[in-house]
Amino acid sequence: MATEIVPRWLSEDQQRIWRLYLNGVAKITEVLDAELRQFGLDLGEYEILVHLSESPDHQLRMSDLASRVRQSRSRLTHTVARMETKGLISRLSCPSDRRGVIANMTQAGYALLVEAAPYHVESVRRILVDPVSKADFTALGRAMQAVLSVTD
Repeated sequence: MATEIVPRWLSEDQQRIWRLYLNGVAKITEVLDAELRQFGLDLGEYEILVHLSESPDHQLRMSDLASRVRQSRSRLTHTVARMETKGLISRLSCPSDRRGVIANMTQAGYALLVEAAPYHVESVRRILVDPVSKADFTALGRAMQAVLSVTD
């Protein structure tokens, strides 16, 4: 049974900023997804390719990849299966753990990432980095670091 809490309602200003945040994140995601569609990718798939490209031999255990891209194992399995069909990733058995599965970025996956990355970075600059002052961008980084440091 959940413990009853007394709500600490947001002030008008806090509510306004909270809603701006939600709408801003939605717009950023929408723009970045739209830009990646020309490469046959969505933002989640792009992020998977980035993490694999930064890993030794362009491989990661599926469980490690799931935590890095903040997806459930089930959702990641579906996404990787879709990417496998496109020839971007292959799945391999883990030699040290028969139950483990390794996601391996293919040469085609790496080539697509290399092709899409300049467009993606330009999109990030256009939708977030350039419109925001350097001081506000730095403050945003501090705010997100504070959010990430909160433990449940």
